[in-house]
Amino acid sequence: MTVLLVLAKAPVAGAVKTRLCPPATPAQAARIAAAALADTLDAVRGTPGVTPVLAMSGRFEEAEEGVVLTAALAGWTVLTQRGDGLGDRLANAHADVAAAWPGRPVLQIGMDTPQLTPSRLGAAVRRLAATDAVLGRAVDGGWWALGLRDPRHAELLRAVPMSTSRTWRRTWAALGDRGLRTAPLPVLRDVDEWRDALAVAAEAPAGRFARQVAALRPTPLSGGRR
Repeated sequence: MTVLLVLAKAPVAGAVKTRLCPPATPAQAARIAAAALADTLDAVRGTPGVTPVLAMSGRFEEAEEGVVLTAALAGWTVLTQRGDGLGDRLANAHADVAAAWPGRPVLQIGMDTPQLTPSRLGAAVRRLAATDAVLGRAVDGGWWALGLRDPRHAELLRAVPMSTSRTWRRTWAALGDRGLRTAPLPVLRDVDEWRDALAVAAEAPAGRFARQVAALRPTPLSGGRR
């Protein structure tokens, strides 16, 4: 059974989605982040045949919608992220899963793609079953998903510059350098800036994320932002 690993940061005002400000205030940006995480947890929960795991940075006690998110994690294994940079935290999360579930493949995603669905995640899990690794490119040149038949290979992420326009390309090359057969996943947009939030909300209009974004859209009558 594949471990579906979600890396997330507690949606604390001023600590998450700061590039959405403005038009969002820090508290509104944190509520948008909380909605994105809640939609992601729903998608994972609806994916059959996976073991759900959250690698968490921060505390829900200090976060927007912390009570709701804590309740949504019933039945999940929650790990604490370790490391300074993102590459280290990713590698350590995969290593922790490899130690807890030896021999299991891992598909890892973040909380920035709330348009994910159980169908999309299930397709990614099945694709991983037929190869050594899968990698989903994000529109901005990063990646939104990494799957590894052997999650110990995530050690390579420590040497890959993260959050750049070449992160996907560098990660793909590093996987190849290890001799891993890697298959691509569909390209998705993750949420960094306000234009991303609008595009993702339009793609998944029924979710919590879309409702939070809609609260900040200009209205025809006011011409301004609510």
